[in-house]
Amino acid sequence: MLQDKLAEFVKARATELGVPGVAVGVLQGGQEIYVSHGVTSIGNPLPVDENTLFPLASVSKTFTATALMRLVAEGKVDLDAPVRSYVPELRLADERAAARITVLNLLNHTAGLDWNLIDDGEGDRSLAGLVTKLHRLPMIARPGSRASYSQAGYNLAGRIIEKVTGLPFEQAMASLVLEPVGLADTVYGLSEVMVRKFAVGYNRGDDGDLRPARPWAAFKEGARGDNPGGGLASSTSDLLRWARFQLGDGAGVLPAAQLHRMRERTVGLRASTLGDGFGICWFLHELDGLHAIGHGGSGNGQFAELLIVPERDFAVVSLANLGPDGHPFNQSVVRWALENCLGVVEKAAEPLPYDEKQARQVVGRYEIDAMDLEIATDGTRLTLAVGIKPEIRGASDEEMPPDHPAAGMGFLPGGDGDEYVVTEGGLKGQRGYFSRDVHGSVTGVDLAGRLFRRVARAT
Repeated sequence: MLQDKLAEFVKARATELGVPGVAVGVLQGGQEIYVSHGVTSIGNPLPVDENTLFPLASVSKTFTATALMRLVAEGKVDLDAPVRSYVPELRLADERAAARITVLNLLNHTAGLDWNLIDDGEGDRSLAGLVTKLHRLPMIARPGSRASYSQAGYNLAGRIIEKVTGLPFEQAMASLVLEPVGLADTVYGLSEVMVRKFAVGYNRGDDGDLRPARPWAAFKEGARGDNPGGGLASSTSDLLRWARFQLGDGAGVLPAAQLHRMRERTVGLRASTLGDGFGICWFLHELDGLHAIGHGGSGNGQFAELLIVPERDFAVVSLANLGPDGHPFNQSVVRWALENCLGVVEKAAEPLPYDEKQARQVVGRYEIDAMDLEIATDGTRLTLAVGIKPEIRGASDEEMPPDHPAAGMGFLPGGDGDEYVVTEGGLKGQRGYFSRDVHGSVTGVDLAGRLFRRVARAT
C-alpha cells in the first residue's frame, strides 16, 4: 500500500537526518495521503499531524501572486503596467529602473532587484515603510534582462495589493484568496499561529546539538513588510487544498485562464535546481516529459516544499522543522513521490574532474545584500561556503540560521563550461552557473536563483 511505503520512507529518512518533526502530503487522482513523523517540539512534544502549522517562507509567494492575478482578472491591475502606476512613491537606487519596472517583472523575478532588505526591527516595518527604504537596495540588472530571485520584489507586489484594495495586506489576502479557497489554517502572524498546533523550528549547531530557532518564522515578529514574500504559516492539509485549487478552474476566485496562465513560461532559468524557468511566480520543471510547477521555502530552522504536476492531477507537500537538514529531507520526499507515484526518476548531475585552470578563474568572494559566498580551492578540489554577513549576524539580538560551511562543488559538462553542481553538505545537488563580462572575466555566480556579485578575487 502506497501510504505504508511512504510512511516507512519518511520515518527512515527523518531518523537518518535527525529531523524532530515532519509532515508529508500526497495528492494523486483525487485521493489524499498524509504521513507524519516526530514531534512539534523537543521540549514540549506533541505528535505532528496533517493539521500542524509550519512556516511556509517563500511558498507564501504563490498566494501573493494568485491574489494579484485575481486583481488582474478583475481589471484592477495590468501586468504590463509600471509598478509606479500603483505605487507612485516608489524610489529605487536607479531612477530609470524605478520608472520601468512592471508588475510582471516583480512576479517573475526580472525586476533587477537584489534579494531583500534585512529587517532590523526598527522604524516603520509595514509594507509602506519598506517601500520608503527600497532605494537602499542594490540593483543587480536592468529590468527585464534576466531573472534573479527577489524577496523585495514580492514585498513590493504586496504593496500593490494594499494600494489597489485599500486594505491591509493580510486582510486583502484573506478576502481575495484564503477565505474563498477555504484555507482556515493558512495564516499570517504568531497571534494566529499560537492558537493552533504548530512546529517549533530547530537549527543544528557545530557541536551537533539542536537549538530552538528564534524567531519562529523567517523574519522577526512584526516584520509585516516581509509578509507577501514569506509570512504565511500553513499545514499539509491546507497545502493540498491549495494544490487542488491550482489544479482546478479557479473556483469562483478567478477565471481558469488567468489561473493557468501562471503556469506558462515567462522567462527561462539556466542551470538551476529550482527549475527550468519561471511562470508567474511558479518555478517550472520538465520531468521526463511531464510539466510541473513548484515552489520551496527556507525559514529559520524550517523548510517547506510544494510540487504540482497538473497533467497527472498530482501534488506532493513536505514540511520539516530542522535546519539545514530539513531541506534535503524535503527534496528526498519529492523524489520518492515522483518515482513511486509517477514513475519519474531524477538523474543526479555528475561533475567533471577537478581542473586547476578553471578553478582559478572563479575563486573569490561573492555577495548579495544579506549573504557572503566564498569559493576556494586547495589545489585538488573546489569548495563553496555561504552564510549570513558577519555584520548582520553580529547586530542581531536573536539566533540566526547557521551558515553553510565549505562543501565540494564541481563543473558540469556541456554548455560553455560555466555551470556547476554542489556535491556535499546542506546544499548538495544545488546547481548554478558563473556569469562573465564581455572580456570573459567572472563577475557573478547564481545560487538558488539569486545572483551573487563578485566582490573580491582570491589572493
